[in-house]
Amino acid sequence: MSSAPKFVVLLGPPGAGKGTQAAFLREILGVPHVASGDLFREHLLNKTKFGRQVVSYIERGELVPDDLTTAMVMERLAQPDCQHGALLDGFPRTLGQAVALDEALAKQGHRICQVLNIVVPDEVLVERLSGRRVCRKCGAVYHIVHNPPHQDGACDRCGGELYQRDDDRPGTVRYRLKVYWEQTSPLIDYYKKQGVLVEINGNQSIEGVQAELKAAVTCDGRG
Repeated sequence: MSSAPKFVVLLGPPGAGKGTQAAFLREILGVPHVASGDLFREHLLNKTKFGRQVVSYIERGELVPDDLTTAMVMERLAQPDCQHGALLDGFPRTLGQAVALDEALAKQGHRICQVLNIVVPDEVLVERLSGRRVCRKCGAVYHIVHNPPHQDGACDRCGGELYQRDDDRPGTVRYRLKVYWEQTSPLIDYYKKQGVLVEINGNQSIEGVQAELKAAVTCDGRG
């Protein structure tokens, strides 16, 4: 791989397994995993400058502006552990954020070298997410088809009650997917035109997805 900083974006709809694959990619790439959701939570919890700005939008029920989100991510990318690059997850989420990120990186002589898009059919995602059950006591996650508990409705670890999260109900999942595609389709086209988009078949085993991801990131960084 090139010695230049490797900034990689991980895309994928809810239920595509990005969390599992991000941990794998972080090890393969040797760079930090920078998840925008984690950044937001950290800034809100610590009541930082960004946290105080973000909370005002959240309290008004408004979207956080792209420039504020980009500034928050760029501050994180400026930290010493990101000198060799980063794996970006959850950002950029919109075309405006993608353009702002490209401009901010360009000022530093860097660029997004690869965008890994985990592709899974919507109906498979609905089945994956709507079948998920979570333990109220310890947070363990099960699936009624792929990873069922030994006893219906009870956690194998602690015996706690298993429940379905509201955002895992089929109607909610379909709405989440609709919002995701409305936001992300322009982003996919944008990166495709740049020649940095690599599509990964997410409708296979975890090991199969990892094999495709490993083959993708061990190329020259331009897909």
